[in-house]
Amino acid sequence: MLLSLTLSRLNEHMAQGIVDQVHMTSGVPLPIGAKLLDLRVDLSGAQAHDCPPITYFRLVSRDRAWLRDLKITVGQSCELGTLMALFSTTPDEPLDQPVEREIRTSVAAIIPPMGWDLAGA
Repeated sequence: MLLSLTLSRLNEHMAQGIVDQVHMTSGVPLPIGAKLLDLRVDLSGAQAHDCPPITYFRLVSRDRAWLRDLKITVGQSCELGTLMALFSTTPDEPLDQPVEREIRTSVAAIIPPMGWDLAGA
């Protein structure tokens, strides 16, 4: 069975997301709970702020699946509804058939590492 991952609304003020990290690899089985990708979402269009309200979200698989076709790249800006990836429930499922449904995911807001080296300060 083919499964898709499309960008859905993660916040009521969200219009798009930027792919921050991709954690999955084509052809590798993804267990339930596997990290799929991280998105950076700018919510500044909702209300004026002193600094841009950037929120990071991690998408995690709730299905066992194989990544078959990654449609996005790190740094890519994606509109709502963008097809981000195709998965299958077996490793050799033909890709020329209709997608059955969306892959089930969990979404969590995350705080990414800042990359600051405070020990050297």
